[in-house]
This record gives sequence, structure tokens and C-alpha cells, in this order.
Amino acid sequence: MVQEELLQAAKKLEANNRHLKSENQYLQFRLDQLNRLIFGAKRERFVSNETHGQMSLPFETEEKPAEEQEKETITYTRPKKARKNHPGRIPLPGHLPVEEIVLEPKEDTTGMKCIGKEITDQLELVPAKLFIKRFIRPKYIKPEDEETLIHTGVIAPLPDFPIEKGIAGPGLLAQIMVDKYVDHLPIYRQVQRFARENVRIPANTINGWQYSISGLLQSLFEKQKQLVLGQGYLQVDETPIRVLDKDVKGKCHKGYYWVYNSPIQNAVLYDYRKGRGREGPKEMLKGFRGYLQSDGYNVYDWFGKKKKITLVNCWAHARSYQNLKKIKSCLFLPLIISLLPAILCRTAFDNIMPDPLKTI
Repeated sequence: MVQEELLQAAKKLEANNRHLKSENQYLQFRLDQLNRLIFGAKRERFVSNETHGQMSLPFETEEKPAEEQEKETITYTRPKKARKNHPGRIPLPGHLPVEEIVLEPKEDTTGMKCIGKEITDQLELVPAKLFIKRFIRPKYIKPEDEETLIHTGVIAPLPDFPIEKGIAGPGLLAQIMVDKYVDHLPIYRQVQRFARENVRIPANTINGWQYSISGLLQSLFEKQKQLVLGQGYLQVDETPIRVLDKDVKGKCHKGYYWVYNSPIQNAVLYDYRKGRGREGPKEMLKGFRGYLQSDGYNVYDWFGKKKKITLVNCWAHARSYQNLKKIKSCLFLPLIISLLPAILCRTAFDNIMPDPLKTI
């Protein structure tokens, strides 16, 4: 009798244990889903059920054979929809120059009357080509004094060149700069392209041209810097880039592009630095006044101590925490307090303040 009671008690405990495990598994699943929904990145909020262990409903149903149904024939009429014409090819841009080629029939058209034209457009490309622009300046003399035979020479001045006494024209220099810094075409590939035209230009010559053009662009960079840093609200981040080291053949070092974004004007300023230290942004942000938004990199903490700079944090980095343990480990309350300036900053600029610098 006692043995049967013990067996029944054991069965109850086992059933209760299974129920608690099932309930614990379900609650843990719900907790993970809520954490992902609240703190996860946008792409992580909607996930596939199959690939992320979605629990299935515990319903086991037997498939019933399909019942045979009686068939009946139904006929009806409906209006026929008009078929839309194919939109055809995308029209070519109207700003492009047009070269017209008239194709006459091979037959003799003498005495015939033209009743119309068939026009077919084709988008074509003329590959870039090198040519020599030769400036010829005739020289003249005019007699000033016939007795002393003194003569004065007259010749037209040369136009201004981007590089003084340089053989590269402005079109060639602009193409080299666009290929390198916009289309990311290395110098050695540009040298190979010129070689296919039987034009030999050494790589160090092209590097010298780029250095000279960079000096001409310095004033444009300063204007862009003034435009981006003068809005009172700035987003800053840095990204690494591998840079060839001219002192060591075949070696690279890690440089950094510091990106300064002005959301108000949707303008961006890039500043290259060899390191990730505070010196770069300290120099660039000299005289900056307003809101500075960044990630949690400790270099930016120094700017938050300035009276004229309000350091705000980024919601995207705060949402990267995936569970409550990580949230608690980073001290949840101070995190929220540090994010409050970002909320106030976003609210202020959404309301289109007339001059945010006056509130600083």
C-alpha cells in the first residue's frame, strides 16, 4: 500500500516537473522575443520562425482524406479588359548631344516623294582619348625708332594653367582625380590605361600632379569645413582604412577617415588621420559650438566637458544590447540619463529652431 502511494507521488512530481520545464521554456522564449523587439536592431525584430527556434503549437491532428464532391459546370460572361500597351523603352536623356545619320535607300529615289521618316535612337559612347592641345603664339615686332633701330616684341600671353609649366591640361588632371578618389582607380591602373594609348606617364609624375591639384583644392575644403561645422548639430564617427606606406615597400598601415556629418544640410566632411586619437577631432572641432552626437568611444568624452559643446549619444548603439543582463551590466539608469540630451536635441531640431546656437 505504501509502495503504491510512493509511486503515485513520484508520478505527480514527474508530471509537475515536466510542466514547470515547459512553462520555463515558454517564458524564456517570450523574454528573448521581447528583448529582441525592444533592444534589437531593426533587421533583428522580424525573424523567421524556422531558423530561430520558433515554438510550434502542440496540436496533432490526423489528416482526413479529401471527400469526393459532385462537380457542376458554371458558365458566365464578363467584359474583356483592354490590354495595356507596353510602355516601351526608357526615353533617352534630352541633354545629350545628338549625331544624326541619314540612311538613304539603295534604290534610285529620283522623282519620288518623301512621306515621312523612321527615327531610331541608339545610346553610344566615345571612349576617352588623349590629344595634344598646342598653343601657337605668333611673335611680332614694331619699330620704335628707325634711326636707332630699336624694336619692341609683341606676343600673346599664355592662359593660366592649373600647374605652372606643367604639360597636363585641366581635363586630364580632373579625370585623374575623379578616377582615383571617386571611382577608386589606383594610379598603376591609370598608368596601364595610358600605356594602351602608347602614352608613357610615370606613376611618380601622376602623384606629383595630384599633390599640386590638392593644393588648389585646399580653399574648397576650407569652405566645406566651414559649411559643415557651422550648423550647431554634428554627427561624428571614424572608420579604418588600409594605407600604403611609402617608407616600407609592400607594407600597409591602418589609417582612419573621420566623418563629420551635418544632418541639417545633409553635408559630409572627410578628414584623414593616421591614428584614432583625440588630436584629429580636437583640431577639426576647434571653435565648434552646438550638439555633438557620437558613439561610446571614450575619445569623445573630452568634448562633452566643454561648455559650448553638448555631447549626445546614439540610440542605435543603445539598442544593440540583446538581453537584460547586458543592460544591467552597463548600469541602466545612467545610460538613460546620458541619452536624454539626444532626445532633447532631436526634439529641438525637429521643431526647426531659428538659431540653435543662441540656446547654448
